[in-house]
Amino acid sequence: MASWSPDTPCSCDCFVSVPPASALPAVIFAKNSDRPRDEVQEVVFVPARTHAPGSRLQCTYIEVEQVSKTHAVILSRPSWLWGAEMGANEHGVCIGNEAVWTKEPVREGEALLGMDLLRLALERGSSAREALHVITGLLERYGQGGSCREDPTPFCYHNTFLLADRTEAWVLETAGRLWAARRIQEGVHNISNQLSIGSDISAEHPELRPHARAQGWWDGQGTFDFAQVFSLSQQPVRMEAAKARFRAGRELLQQQQGGITAEVMMGILRDKESGICMDSGGFRTTASMVSVLPRDPTQPCVHFLTATPDPSRSVFKPFIFGVGAAQPPQVLSPTFGAHDPVRTLPRFQTQVDRRHPLYRGHQVALGLMESEQVTPGKRGYPGGMTHFPHPNWHSRNMRGTGSEGDSRAEERSLSLQSQPWRMLGVYPFSCLCETAAICPYPVIRREACPGESLPPFLGRLRGSSFGRSSETWSRKAWRLCGGC
Repeated sequence: MASWSPDTPCSCDCFVSVPPASALPAVIFAKNSDRPRDEVQEVVFVPARTHAPGSRLQCTYIEVEQVSKTHAVILSRPSWLWGAEMGANEHGVCIGNEAVWTKEPVREGEALLGMDLLRLALERGSSAREALHVITGLLERYGQGGSCREDPTPFCYHNTFLLADRTEAWVLETAGRLWAARRIQEGVHNISNQLSIGSDISAEHPELRPHARAQGWWDGQGTFDFAQVFSLSQQPVRMEAAKARFRAGRELLQQQQGGITAEVMMGILRDKESGICMDSGGFRTTASMVSVLPRDPTQPCVHFLTATPDPSRSVFKPFIFGVGAAQPPQVLSPTFGAHDPVRTLPRFQTQVDRRHPLYRGHQVALGLMESEQVTPGKRGYPGGMTHFPHPNWHSRNMRGTGSEGDSRAEERSLSLQSQPWRMLGVYPFSCLCETAAICPYPVIRREACPGESLPPFLGRLRGSSFGRSSETWSRKAWRLCGGC
């Protein structure tokens, strides 16, 4: 089974800021998921559940034993598989994974994907440390393996993980069933498709060092540096490129240390010059996520997900766990049952259209933008947001929209192809202010947001949350995330 070649595309970037690096008393997590450019990622909400004793669980390729209770999760996942590239659970645990190749050979045959391990850890772990133990326990029992893309040509790798909760973060790096972990209690950290844990190991597999010594990778005498001992001596080109992204990501984090907010993280994920927001070699950033995890347990965790490719041309849509949270249908891909190419053997011999409604609308809107039928904003927009109005708005309700020409282009866009921004998700809900006067982004100033004008998908929770309206929590969420 293939593992890597010099042309193998491999890139993802995960980031975390732990106080005092954050501008607020919260851990901030972020990830860009870089995958085959035509792959669709859906956002899936799975409620907490209880399971009968002896239940079995079908993951992407294999079955595992189910546990008695699983936590509610929100997942951003390639729509053809069971696991997820990134996600969070109701207890404020966030995880992202990365592809990595080491001296330990990639396993032949199908096992748990790293993305399966990620979802299992979110469903079963109530803290970052507990989620780490879930992953290492499943690795020991089932191993990791299987093709990680929807293609007849196998694409296989091992995994590294960044796990975070309200108090700390962990980096977990694997080589087959072996692993090493590092605890992060303050400051900033990022991972990018390479081993990064050196001698600063907080926990490890009991056979890690004996195995390295038996293979002749370590003499057992000097300092044990996990990355140095287990990294390939001849790195593929793409992994060399990952080193540059890793350095750029670290520099971007360090430049903002002490003032990192959700908006800062979104800006890093949108950075094209560094390659963090990427589109090359048949791969691109297909989805992105930023989460704010307040230290105060009475404050809600807020998770922003794009569900669309290229964060520089997408909007991060907020989600908060609470009573009444439900699956947003606009970001759910169609299913194909027993006829799905991932279920029929041999796998992936045919292709199906997995685009969800938001993805389709995003393609339409980008097409209009690229053909200059819709004019992007020219000034003051947070994170490159374009100034499409909400469908219920008239352009006169927007203040500071740029030049008069821009306003006319915006008005013309109202009649274009049944309001494509409705599917793009570009609603002015990024700032849910009580009053326009205090909003730091004049382009999207507005009065108090009517409940019915909230977007009908991520971020809109029906009913109430802890006795308060979801709209109130949404306003609080934005303030927690470095907004007004």
